[in-house]
Amino acid sequence: MTDIIIPVLDCNEDGLSIFTERSYTLEDFNGLFISERQNALNFRHRMSQPGYCSDWHVAGDPTLIIIRKGTLRIGLRDNSYRDFMPGDMFIAQDRLEAGIAFNHDIHGHTAKLMGNDTLLAVHIKLEKL
Repeated sequence: MTDIIIPVLDCNEDGLSIFTERSYTLEDFNGLFISERQNALNFRHRMSQPGYCSDWHVAGDPTLIIIRKGTLRIGLRDNSYRDFMPGDMFIAQDRLEAGIAFNHDIHGHTAKLMGNDTLLAVHIKLEKL
């Protein structure tokens, strides 16, 4: 397991504003390192190491993805792609309509980490757009 440290603006025992740190444990899901859901806010931390590349897949619920570090390339079936870098965000919502089965030769997108930087991102599940 791997941890990610997040700065927190907090108060000390005297009520003064201070920075502290919070550690989140990241679980390994085949190279995609991600924290447990934060149920109250429904967001997760993600980390992927250089060389990470997904197979074709579609998104589940609409998810806002915020890139904190690294460059994530989202590839489409027509060989086009878009690179997302630190500070960029996007919503992944390419899910199939009910009753349509995923076809590995037709549907989905890929995600590939470009370069030698580790990817750090935040995934925020959206109830609806």
